[in-house]
Amino acid sequence: MAAGTPSSFAFPRTGSGIYRSPRKRTALGAPARRTAARRTASPGGRKARAVEPTVTPSHPESSTGSSTEPHTTSQRVPGAPSRSGYGQLLRTRGAWTFLLPGFAARQPFAMLTLSIVLLVQHTTGSYGVAGVVAAVTGVSMALFAPYSGRLADRHGQRAVLLPGVLVHAASGLALTALALSDAPLWLLFAAAVPTGASVPQIGPMVRARWGVRLGDSPLMSTAAAFESVTDELTFVLGPLLATALCTAVDPAAGLVAEAALTLVGGLLFAAQRSTQPDVVAAAGAGGGHARVEHVSALRVPGVRVLIAVFLGIGSVFGGMQVSLAAFTESIGEPGLNGVLYGVFAAGNMISGLACGAIAWKVAPQQRLLVGYTALALTASGLWAAHSVLVLAGLGLLVGMCVAPAIVTGYTLVEGLVPAGARTEAFTWLTGAVALGQAAAVTVSGQLEDRYGDGAGFLVPMGGTVLALAVLLALRSRLATRPRGRTVARGVGHRAPAAVD
Repeated sequence: MAAGTPSSFAFPRTGSGIYRSPRKRTALGAPARRTAARRTASPGGRKARAVEPTVTPSHPESSTGSSTEPHTTSQRVPGAPSRSGYGQLLRTRGAWTFLLPGFAARQPFAMLTLSIVLLVQHTTGSYGVAGVVAAVTGVSMALFAPYSGRLADRHGQRAVLLPGVLVHAASGLALTALALSDAPLWLLFAAAVPTGASVPQIGPMVRARWGVRLGDSPLMSTAAAFESVTDELTFVLGPLLATALCTAVDPAAGLVAEAALTLVGGLLFAAQRSTQPDVVAAAGAGGGHARVEHVSALRVPGVRVLIAVFLGIGSVFGGMQVSLAAFTESIGEPGLNGVLYGVFAAGNMISGLACGAIAWKVAPQQRLLVGYTALALTASGLWAAHSVLVLAGLGLLVGMCVAPAIVTGYTLVEGLVPAGARTEAFTWLTGAVALGQAAAVTVSGQLEDRYGDGAGFLVPMGGTVLALAVLLALRSRLATRPRGRTVARGVGHRAPAAVD
């Protein structure tokens, strides 16, 4: 009998249902009225009662081993939907303690590349040089981000964040001073390297904290969509803020504000120690298990495929940033740069919200194939746009195709990578976006300097088409590990649970 059902009433006969009991007859010998049974039935109806006993609640330390609190959100309760929405996600205990400072800390990331491009282009007069300096920053971030994620898995997020934000703020201010003093290019490169290497990986760290809170709950897919929407909201606000500061205040104001926001937001996020993943469990030594060697997320074949996919996404971001800046300057309206890029990011945010609200029945591998094909097709039309309205419309469509690819990619990581290596896996994907963006900024800047007329928009087309070819060829490597089974992968340990 389902929990919460009074023992003095029996369930009615339901044919093929799993609940049966002898008919209760009245004084006249007739069966008891069904309405009485309905009035006393537990919430959720017969379907909910039939499902409830088949689900084994996850162990509090099943996936991350990092929380001593019960993960009530990962258990199915009578009457609860099989896939919950944003409202229930945001009611997760402790979520707001890392969401608000996390949003503030990741905001500067969307300002960095554009602020460098606008500052260096102002001091040198060349988009090509500005693109190269921004590319050095992006390459440096892409190379160091996975190691930052690995250190966070092993030693804790706070231990990585505190020195990281200090180095980033100092190197960003140094880059600003060198650019304003017309320093030689090699000095700009020397300052760009630590600026990129020390970019705090707030997005992957927030995603890892969701894993601590949710475990194997269906809400993890909603959390992946929510984080993608949050990222895109920063890419709506960041370019607008950077453009406004650089054009209306001073060319250096964008980079100075980026350094200050990184310092303040990063320190606030690092102060939230109660929600960070447990470093002992991440090393595989918690919960009474023997210590095992940490295995890099890069050894998972599916992660390598996703890196190629996210490189293509980075080519869209980088190509759009430089090409939109060049286009708006060519028509004498540089202030429209932030608006057009904001439209692109707004499309990304809208589709990200939709991805999290839809209860998908299609496998994530298939969704990624369809979504990425649409991204390659829409990005291929950017170079032909020669008016503000057409470019805004195409940018909106491209943005609406980017979010499903990002959301699905991060969702696949949850099934491909053991819990103790997920922060590293997330930073590999973030680094891939930065590397693709850096390459795109460099190539787009050179094309705009040499040919103009929107030639930089060829870069998003080429990057997404190449990434799509890799995805089609290696899509079989994206098969995820079955949930609810114990998998020995060298990192993390999962308690056995019944397969739904």
